[in-house]
Amino acid sequence: MNIIPWLVRAKRWAQNPPSEDRVKLVFVVVALCLLVAGYEWAFGWPEWLAVNRMTSKP
Repeated sequence: MNIIPWLVRAKRWAQNPPSEDRVKLVFVVVALCLLVAGYEWAFGWPEWLAVNRMTSKP
């Protein structure tokens, strides 16, 4: 519950907003994450990305 440091950070951000390029970058990254999550939700996790369970041999 450290609200004061977050309010100070918000004040600084309001006084010096990020550049337009940085905002675009953030939106692109968020869009890519949503695309990957949507693909995984719609089609499932690809078999070639699944981790094989290691079994110990006696």
